Amino acid sequence: MPYTRHVVERGSSHSFVAKARPPTVTMPRIKALTTGSIPGFIDVVMNLNSPALLEDNLIWQAKTAGKRIVFYGDDTWVRLFPKHFMEYDGTTSFFVSDYTEVDNNVTRHLDSTLKRDDWDILILHYLGLDHIGHISGPHSSLIQPKLLEMDDILKKIHGALISKEAEGSLPYLLVLCGDHGMSETGSHGGSSEPEVNTPLVLISPAFRRKVGMMKPGVVEQVDLTATLALGLGLPISQNNVGHVIPDVLEETTLRDQLRFLHLNGHQLSCLLKDSMANYEKDAGFEQFRVAEKAHGNWMKLYLEGNTSEVLTNMGKKVLKQYLEALAAMSSALSKQLGKYDILCSVCVCVLKLLLVLLLAMPEALSGAAAVDLPVLPALASLPFYLLCLLLASVRVLVCTSAQSSCYLCSLPGGLTFAAIAFSSALFCIIISMATRRLPLGPKLHGKVNLWDSLLMLSLHLLWFNGTCVENSCH
Repeated sequence: MPYTRHVVERGSSHSFVAKARPPTVTMPRIKALTTGSIPGFIDVVMNLNSPALLEDNLIWQAKTAGKRIVFYGDDTWVRLFPKHFMEYDGTTSFFVSDYTEVDNNVTRHLDSTLKRDDWDILILHYLGLDHIGHISGPHSSLIQPKLLEMDDILKKIHGALISKEAEGSLPYLLVLCGDHGMSETGSHGGSSEPEVNTPLVLISPAFRRKVGMMKPGVVEQVDLTATLALGLGLPISQNNVGHVIPDVLEETTLRDQLRFLHLNGHQLSCLLKDSMANYEKDAGFEQFRVAEKAHGNWMKLYLEGNTSEVLTNMGKKVLKQYLEALAAMSSALSKQLGKYDILCSVCVCVLKLLLVLLLAMPEALSGAAAVDLPVLPALASLPFYLLCLLLASVRVLVCTSAQSSCYLCSLPGGLTFAAIAFSSALFCIIISMATRRLPLGPKLHGKVNLWDSLLMLSLHLLWFNGTCVENSCH
């Protein structure tokens, strides 16, 4: 991408490697980019039919502030933000074999849109490169022509923004990024380095012009949310766990830098209060309070008209304190929200056992006083083995992808398998006993159809179980 490389080396830009958190799938990544939060693994399932995003997010904040937003590209955005765009044209990503029309359907709007002045934010989500990866991998001969095509598109957009630049107007910002990476086989979804490493290039006349190629810094993908919010003069999303990228603030005054960092720190400290019981003991929170107090002392001297070198050194010290506090709070929140609640999972198993006892109670109180638990039929049923396979797959996915591993990940393989088999057996026993008591499904040859009953009962039990694991029973 020669033009993009020239801008990164010689232009007014910043370039980074943005680390995406698993699962590296489109919908969770868009959610992370717009909310600054860490999506759960349940979002992998939701990716197939994305509902409207109700969580506080950057797009909603921009629309509320009166920003006119135009979107062209992957229709996942349209499903997540159905009433946010002034104008949109969604492209389905279902036909993975198509890597031409999915991009042409986006580019065909560019010439007319770039000539107009009736929009504030333009979002383009191209799919061709992703589709080529799925078809033939990252080393395909189709990759280079597609990269050149994307390079020409960035050149066209950048040129249009430069020509519109007027003296005294606010500077434009052009953001080039990826939602996820691509493995050596062209797939994505896991936590390998090629899948979580994404490019992030910020181009604006507000930045200092570069003098040569520099090694890109490493940031978290969610850091972009707070950075864009402050750059657009919008409130930071309340569930954002990222912190502003300090390099972007280098050309602003020290007073503005401290103000931006304080806003971000206040948002993170509020989220920390809501997420952790002992938030006051968190090192990042304590450091933020110290920096906040020092910031107040600095402001007092600044407003008194002090211009000495002492004030400058004091401001730089406060800036460093803020940055360290933001990094610590962001890390603590990422770990906290990435945990899997083992206590809640145990509670679900206990509830299942209670349900078994309740279903067995009528037989225990009868004259025969015998409890017939269909253990062997449950263990010999196909749903039992399918459920074991499903839970084992989820365990592998979680323990190989999540940076903050759950309790089950630390258990020996045999013990984990025993827990999975026990939970699956309990579930199948409950279904089998429930079909005797409740008219859940049609009878075939005098017996209840276990599959129909399983479909009716399993959905809410698995959903509850998964919700507890992902969101600590919220």
